[in-house]
Amino acid sequence: MQANSMKAISLESSICLRCLSRLSKSTRLPRFTHASTRSSSTTTGAVFTRKYFFANKPTLYPPSHQRILLPRTDPAQHEVPPVTTAIGDHGKAPSAQPTISEAAPSNNAHNDLLQTGSIHRRRRKRLKDDQPASFASIDVIPPDASSRLSTISTTLPASSLRRLFSLYLSLSKPRLSFLIVLTTAAAYSLYPVPAVLLPQATTSPSLSTLTLVFLTSGTALCSASANALNMVMEPEHDAKMSRTRNRPIVRGYIGRKGALVFATAAGILGVGSLYYGVNPTVSFLGGLNIFLYAGIYTPMKRLSVLNTWVGAVVGGIPPLMGWAAAAGQTATGSGGWHELLFKEESIGGWLLATFLYAWQFPHFNALSWTIRDEYKFAGYRMLAWVNPRMNGRVAFRYASMSFPICGALWWFGITDQGFLLTSSVVNAWIVREAWKFWRMDGYKGSARGLFWAGVWHLPVVMVLAMAHKKGLWEGIWQRLNGETPEDMWAEEDEVNALQDQPQGALQPIVSAIT
Repeated sequence: MQANSMKAISLESSICLRCLSRLSKSTRLPRFTHASTRSSSTTTGAVFTRKYFFANKPTLYPPSHQRILLPRTDPAQHEVPPVTTAIGDHGKAPSAQPTISEAAPSNNAHNDLLQTGSIHRRRRKRLKDDQPASFASIDVIPPDASSRLSTISTTLPASSLRRLFSLYLSLSKPRLSFLIVLTTAAAYSLYPVPAVLLPQATTSPSLSTLTLVFLTSGTALCSASANALNMVMEPEHDAKMSRTRNRPIVRGYIGRKGALVFATAAGILGVGSLYYGVNPTVSFLGGLNIFLYAGIYTPMKRLSVLNTWVGAVVGGIPPLMGWAAAAGQTATGSGGWHELLFKEESIGGWLLATFLYAWQFPHFNALSWTIRDEYKFAGYRMLAWVNPRMNGRVAFRYASMSFPICGALWWFGITDQGFLLTSSVVNAWIVREAWKFWRMDGYKGSARGLFWAGVWHLPVVMVLAMAHKKGLWEGIWQRLNGETPEDMWAEEDEVNALQDQPQGALQPIVSAIT
């Protein structure tokens, strides 16, 4: 009996081992693969047949960001093609992924997909082209300075002067106002002032510095007035756009009446300082800019795409203001607008105004492209969504104008030859980015590249023009050698006297020299 019991125990142990082996095969953890290659065994061991490897054909893989890990099933039961996510007009993906039952096509559709492997490649290319529009983080332009200042002011005490100053400063769009003041000061400094009026030529204080102070402060106030009026007129539309929804009037930090009072006061002070500190012509141009920006450009944005051209005219006026301010100091007549703006020496001011006019198209067209859907939703008619191809073409056309304009500044004696070389490097940068923006229709980061190229292009060219002003380095070299203005004038008088002599009177002098 003991032997029988031992035999039963041995048989029981043997049976348990076989059962355990079978159980381990049947309860093995399922392997994972992609949704498009489901194939495994759940009750028996996996059989690696030709059908198994065919189910994992590489051409059926979806893009990496759409792969979903699921347990394998029988490939004969589920053969699902790549699941693509449709991108909406506003760059937002659907809230839920399609289920297997929704995505599974018929056998005929699947066979067609296998026969045309290029379908997957075209889908992937389309997704790649649409990716900049669907993922806002790629080409998003940072909020404007007004929105950032308004947000920063919320961290300050409610009754502090710093908070009040930050809020009213945000009404002036400080970054835009700085560029306007920079172009005005650059045009003022580039004016070819006669040597007799230079500061080193006289012991009395020069009036040019005082005039420059009135010019820059008055221009900044006029710009602040125009920008504040722009915000007063369209807070309900600014609230619909990501770049402007945090502006102070939209957020309710400043009321419309308070902003209107600020704009009016800034306009009166700006035009008045230009009138009494510079000349009436510059004052008129400052007031004209306020009217064009707030009275014409702002309401026209909702009517026609020509608003961009009107805004470019507004940006081209500040260099004329700086040039007319400098010309007023050397005017020999009445100093009227015709003498300051339309005499032969005024060509430099018009060239700088043309440069500013052309610069605004590549810069603004790139900016508007990144938020074209928001412009459309807010009701602003911009080329970026009305005619995208023309938007890129216009940006490239006006960016290319920077080369002939900079060349003309040298040709007419405003800058020296070195400006041709240094400015060409910067001009080539923005033209290259504008070409990419046009050819790629704004995708693949081309809009962002053109925007930042425009941000740096304007101040760099202005600084280079001032550094290469005609006669600047010659004057510095002469002062380093100890030459005085009187010596330079004496040399000029001798040269002029020799030129005025008749041809026969110069012959003995030439004979003596030879």
